[in-house]
Amino acid sequence: MTADDVFEIAALRTSVFYLEQRIDEEELDHRDREESTRHVWIADERGAAAYLRVIENGAAHAGDRDARRLIGRVVTRADRRGEGLSRRLLEHVIAQFGREPLALHSQSYIQPLYAAVGFQPYGEEYLEAGIPHVGMYRPGDGPVRADADRAATA
Repeated sequence: MTADDVFEIAALRTSVFYLEQRIDEEELDHRDREESTRHVWIADERGAAAYLRVIENGAAHAGDRDARRLIGRVVTRADRRGEGLSRRLLEHVIAQFGREPLALHSQSYIQPLYAAVGFQPYGEEYLEAGIPHVGMYRPGDGPVRADADRAATA
């Protein structure tokens, strides 16, 4: 991961989460710097086009059950939405870690994206950063696609 990668990912995350969604809670946190965190992204000529991170799941929500890894900060640049980039990133993560259970906290309206790759909702809807969310869980059962390794990872 280069300094340019870090800048482009931070710019993408802040552009979408702060400017578009008007989230007023901390976006860049200490979890980004943990050695076990995996940053996964797709870049194009304009920089980071889509991104997500995978963190080790320490303080899990009750429904996260036995998921050791939590997917979060899933984001796609506005001009690249609708191309399946987030799904490609999710498939890449599932190809890497799919033999073990995975969890995520989805903005409610995005649930179909995660359901398409095997995540199921659990629990009641809740507000996180002022946006309705629902927890989602995927039991470990192996990779989704063998060719899902085209994304960059650091």
